[in-house]
Amino acid sequence: MTRRAVKSIPHSTPSKAPSQPRQVPWVEKYRPESLDDVSSQDHAVSVLKRTLESSNLPHMLFYGPPGTGKTSTILALAKQLYGPDLMRSRVLELNASDERGIAIVREKVKNFARTTVSTPTAQTKKNYPCPPYKLIILDEADSMTQDAQAALRRTMETYSRITRFCLICNYVTRIIDPLASRCSKFRFKPLDTGDAVSRLQDICKKEGVKYEDGVILSVLQASDGDLRKAITLLQSAAKLHGAAPVAANADDSAMQVDTHPTEVTVQSIEEISGRVPQDIITRLVEAASNRSGDRFAKLQEVVEDVILDGWSAAQLVSQIHEELVASDDLGAPEKNKIVAAISEIDKRLVDGASEHLSVLDLMVKISGIVTAK
Repeated sequence: MTRRAVKSIPHSTPSKAPSQPRQVPWVEKYRPESLDDVSSQDHAVSVLKRTLESSNLPHMLFYGPPGTGKTSTILALAKQLYGPDLMRSRVLELNASDERGIAIVREKVKNFARTTVSTPTAQTKKNYPCPPYKLIILDEADSMTQDAQAALRRTMETYSRITRFCLICNYVTRIIDPLASRCSKFRFKPLDTGDAVSRLQDICKKEGVKYEDGVILSVLQASDGDLRKAITLLQSAAKLHGAAPVAANADDSAMQVDTHPTEVTVQSIEEISGRVPQDIITRLVEAASNRSGDRFAKLQEVVEDVILDGWSAAQLVSQIHEELVASDDLGAPEKNKIVAAISEIDKRLVDGASEHLSVLDLMVKISGIVTAK
């Protein structure tokens, strides 16, 4: 029996496609690289700059609303302290909403806190302060359990010579007192309109985004002081109105897309953010202010139309609150009653009540308050 020779077939190595530049969200792309880039937090930045000069950093507690720059500030400070080479070995960042149990504090945090501080190179030490301690950042620390916070208290005391802690939270009242008293507190306030506008305008200029008048203010109104949300919303709107060219080898049946970018509009911002158009809110308020005999029937008709359009009841209630509280036609007693009614309806919506009935009940109560004055 003869054996047949098998001819080997050479395998061709697939050619690698040219690497494309890594795309990152604008929130990360324009994250502050230094303390000078942090907006609207003048008090915290000035104090941190002085501690940066002395390189003697205390334990810190950053608290305030989301999107005000808490995480960005401490990361910028860490970069200025250690430089890019030492960041990996000197800084431990944990998100406490994922890792919030006592086991994490006893194992991961304690093991990092007790390790010896790495020695910087001569070049790094020349360019950066490189103080003789590490930095542990616990983001969303208000999500940590009471036991985990109690265990962290002892760890902070024991290893304070070679490790500093920075706790970041939205609600400072959820941090236990023994832990909060060991930290220097920094309150981060919502960004004021001027700084936020200049920041968004700068991003639009760098990204080549065209927009009509009123878009920036509409973005800020929809984000409610959250700069992270504002930048994400702006990026979404830019992609909606941006160029999307068809590939050169696409056939005639492929959907053709306009390659000329258009201006971002206020209407598109409202649609993307889920914010209810102002004319709908005005229509609801006018229906509630109607003093005619059939006002309930008209109010019911308007509310039903709005709900059938698919608008979020929670967003409706929030914008009705904004509209009426800022109104000059109502006095303080009427506004107090309206806010009490809104808080009750908001609680019902959170508990899962019918959106249609809840909004209708709210508007009937508002109508009774407005027309009784």
